[in-house]
Parts: sequence; structure tokens; C-alpha cells
Amino acid sequence: MAGWVLKTAQQNSRLTYEPVDLAEVALPFLDEPRKPALGQYEHEHTRRWSRTASGYGGFLFVFSQYNWGYPAVLKNALDFLYAEWRDKPAAVASCGTRGGNRAVAQLRGVLQGLHMRIIDQNLELVVTDADVDEDEQLTDVAATLQPFTGQVRLVDAQLTELLTDDQQ
Repeated sequence: MAGWVLKTAQQNSRLTYEPVDLAEVALPFLDEPRKPALGQYEHEHTRRWSRTASGYGGFLFVFSQYNWGYPAVLKNALDFLYAEWRDKPAAVASCGTRGGNRAVAQLRGVLQGLHMRIIDQNLELVVTDADVDEDEQLTDVAATLQPFTGQVRLVDAQLTELLTDDQQ
């Protein structure tokens, strides 16, 4: 699903989208002894994560809603850092049987606390039981998500506008 969102956002965009898989980042549960706002990271995994996050001009967070919330691994990754998020544009793309709007609301609150500049447009992908197989995998990603193409374009346009304003 994240692959489809990024590929669709990339089409005809002035921005470059790159996936960052938090499973590959492999952060432990928050283990820094000092608060992230100090930027005094003790562990190499935190310094590596800081370099990664600092390397991007903005973020499009793509996740599935679970129990009306967003995944703990995303909260953990956000909590490791502070200055690296500040003033960066952010967009939110969620999926769930109703689009994930409750998880979006929770994440937006956290992103506000990190002083990110959150675009107005959310991307809430609806995936029903009819769209998945017995292993909970999408049977036809393109057909299921195609109706959301216009919303992805709006997300890209708003991110582009914020990032373009930053360069002027």
C-alpha cells in the first residue's frame, strides 16, 4: 500500500519520494537517557536515525490504523527525535476499513507537538474485507486504491507548495 501511495504521488511530481521502512530502521523501544529536544544522543542507532530524518525536507507518513490508533513503531520513531522534525512539512496517509481517520487525528496531534507543518489534506484509504484475501493481503492493489488517486495528487500539491515556499 505504501508503495502504491509513493508511486502515485511521484507521478508528475516535482518532489522525490523515497520509502523509509521502520522495520529496517529497527529502533529499539525508546532508550535514550536524555530528552530528544536536547539533541544529545547516546546511542548510534539514534544518531543514525537522526541523520536519516535530517536528510529529508518533508514527510509523507503512510500507515494502517489499528484499534483506532497508529502503529507503536511510528510513535517510537517520532519520539526518538525532536529538532529533526521541527518545521518540516508533513502529510498523513492511513488505511483502514473506514479509512483510518481516528489514527490520523491522533498522529496529527503528535506532529503538532513536534512543530511540523501539517498539510490540510489527509489521505484516508478505505480497505474493506472484500478487498483482501484470507491472509489479509490486498487482492488487487490498483483497483482498490485507484479511487484515491485524486487525493494523492492533492497531498503532493500541498507538500510541493510547502517545500517550494521553503526554497524561496
